[in-house]
This record gives sequence, C-alpha cells and structure tokens, in this order.
Amino acid sequence: MTTANRNDAQQRADAIRVFQSELTRLETDGVVRLEDAQRAAIRAHHQTLLSALAQSFDIDRDAQAKQLSLGMRIVSFLGAVALAASVFFLFYQFWGLFSTLVQVAVLVTAPLAAFLATLWIQRKDRSGYFAKLAAMVAFACFVLNLVMLGQIFNITPSDKALLPWAALALLLAYALDLRLLLVAGMLCLIAFLAARVGVWGGMYWIHFGERPENFFPAAIALFLLPRWIDHRRFAGFAQTYRVLAPLTLFLPMLVLAHWGWGSYLSLEPLTVERLYQTLGFAGTALLIAYGVRKQWNEVVNTGVTLFVVFLYTKLFSWWWDEMPKYLFFLLLGLIALLLLFVFRRLRTVGVIRANAEGEA
Repeated sequence: MTTANRNDAQQRADAIRVFQSELTRLETDGVVRLEDAQRAAIRAHHQTLLSALAQSFDIDRDAQAKQLSLGMRIVSFLGAVALAASVFFLFYQFWGLFSTLVQVAVLVTAPLAAFLATLWIQRKDRSGYFAKLAAMVAFACFVLNLVMLGQIFNITPSDKALLPWAALALLLAYALDLRLLLVAGMLCLIAFLAARVGVWGGMYWIHFGERPENFFPAAIALFLLPRWIDHRRFAGFAQTYRVLAPLTLFLPMLVLAHWGWGSYLSLEPLTVERLYQTLGFAGTALLIAYGVRKQWNEVVNTGVTLFVVFLYTKLFSWWWDEMPKYLFFLLLGLIALLLLFVFRRLRTVGVIRANAEGEA
C-alpha cells in the first residue's frame, strides 16, 4: 500500500467500493464466477486495506460516511463564517473601550494565536475539518488585523495589503488542502495584479475595476501557475485554477463587449464592443475544444457556460426590443436545442476517439 496523502487514500477506498459493486454485477450476470476462497481472500484483503487507510487518513469507507463528510464540510464552512463574523463584531463592540496600545496588541496577537492554533489542531485532527475551520478564522483575523491597524494609525489604504492576504490564504490552502482559502488567495492576487496594472495606467488603485482589461494579466498568471506547481497531491486545486483563469479572462471581455468606453484601446466604443464580442465567441469556442481534447470536464463546462452567456447577452441586445417576448424566448429555446445537438455530437466524437485510442 503506497498512498501519499488523504486524497490518494480516499481515491483507493472509492476504487475498492466500485470494484466490489462491479464484481457483484458481473457475478449476477454470469460473466465471472469466483470460488468462495477467492472471494473471501479478496474481501479480507480489502477490509484490511480499508482499516489501515481509515486509521492513517480518516477516509470515508462507504457511501453513508461520504454523505456525512459532505455535511461536515458544509458545517465547517458555516462555522468558520460564523466565528469570523463573531470575531469581527466582538472587536467593534468593545473596541472603543481599549487604549491604542491594547488595540495594537490584540490585533497583532489574534491572527498569530489563530495561526498557531491551526497548526496545533492540524496535528491533533486527522479528519482536517477542525483545522480547516481554524484556518479560515485565522485568515479572517489577519484581514481584520491590517484593516483596523490602518484605521488606528490613519494609514492610506493601499492595494499592497492584498499581497499578504493572498500569501497567508495560499499558505494555509496548500498546508491544509483547503480550496476555499485557495479561491480567497487567488481572488486577492487577481485584485492586486489588476490594481497594479491600473496604477501603471495612471489611475488610483481603488478604481481598477473601471478598466476591465486590467484583469487580463491576472488571467494569464492563473493560466501559467499550474504549469509551475505540481497539484497532484491537492484534490481539486488544478481544477480550481482551470475554472478561475477563464472566468478572469472572459468576464471582463463580456463587460467590454457591451461597454466599449471602458477599454484602453483608442478605438470607437462600438468597434471595441464588436472586437470583444468576436474574441469572446472565438475564445470560448477554443476553450471548449481545448477542454474536450484534454478531457477536463470543468474547462468544458466553464467554456460552455461562458459561450452561452455571450450568446444570450448578444441576442438580448439585438432582439429584446425588436420582437414580441414570446417569440424572443421561443428563439432562445430553439437555440438551446441546437446547442444540445452540437454538444451531443462533440461528445460522440470524443467517445469514438477515446475508444479508438484505447484499442490502439
């Protein structure tokens, strides 16, 4: 048995469960027939393996345990949000009663104490749920720390605060295999890069959203980062990058496709809108094709969603005021049916290609 982490152990346990189910079906259909000794040996081996994995990694051994784990993840998230909100309102409730020295001491020690508590809980908690909850509270304390220190000393707000927020969120995300903090860290990083581009373009950093093209360098960075970092040990991290990167690229394009005034390009707004409409349709179509080729379902789904959003917003701007509403929605339904036929054809071609590669 060679498993590097809990994700590998859980995948092994899931494979055992699938194997047992399929073996039962094969025996029922008369495809294969095992002797009692063979069946008992396989069952004993699986039970021993599952017990070892459960003892080392606290895996979900059956479907019921997996459902309970999902509930625990939801409760963990809600608990982290509630505790973070409690810390926030606790600070503001009694903040005026403390001297400046006490305020600074509390702000410095609170995130540090939460971070150390997270590390201690991680060593004690094999499931990881309590450690992840503590990590999100530590991140919330750290964000509150910088915000309130800036208010105490009347420091001018700066986009540079986003960098330490991103660093801590990503550190905790990779240390605890926590996708929620991975998303939080990437959003901070996206906002920082967009703000920096805005500053280089001559605007005050807090207005970086007024130029959607400021987000393009961040999208490129998200596309490239997974190539430099091995995510095989982190379940869902690579998929998260592959979803956020196209969203960061194409959502600003969607805005510019209907608001050409926000572009840096020295073109007529209508020309800018047509340009980004074309880039949006072409880019999302290429994204779908790339996802199909790589067999990345999350990329295909993201590309399809973005393509449909581009299409429907364009149809809305063309025809909403020009035709009766029943005819407009009928047209949308017919277009949806056409897209279903196209995507089903693409799926069929992908299955045929996969079968051909398997036979080869």
